[in-house]
Amino acid sequence: MPHNLHIVLVQPEIPSNTGAIGRLCLATGTSLHLIEPLGFQINDTQLKRAGLDYWPHLDVRRHKTLDAFFQSIPRQAPKVFFSKKSTASFFDHRFEAGSYLFFGRETRGLPQELLAAYPGRTFRIPQYDSRVRSINLSNAVGVAVYEAIRQLGP
Repeated sequence: MPHNLHIVLVQPEIPSNTGAIGRLCLATGTSLHLIEPLGFQINDTQLKRAGLDYWPHLDVRRHKTLDAFFQSIPRQAPKVFFSKKSTASFFDHRFEAGSYLFFGRETRGLPQELLAAYPGRTFRIPQYDSRVRSINLSNAVGVAVYEAIRQLGP
């Protein structure tokens, strides 16, 4: 895949979300990075069900810590952080091939210190009804990946 995108899930908690994201990653040729601790076991029945029989074919990498992850990727790799706390819309972002798209855990999002370290690289997915706190993690990843692919081309 020419876009060579990477999804980074920082301490995901819900196995069915991670399974659905894994399926999406395989379908789009996108790599998946899981930053521990995870809120479930990789062999969890719900995770396998959400990923169906695709999980063994997925390019998935586990990292013990966020620091270990950052040490494993090129320093200048393009990084995009998604947070409902940001005021900048991801529709205004120009995605680059090889980007790492970061998403936080379902109940807390990305750590505040991470967002503070990358203030110009943090974006939100617009929501148009204030009664909704946030969209589901797997939906957010899907929206972001396909917008990046739309911009970069398949």
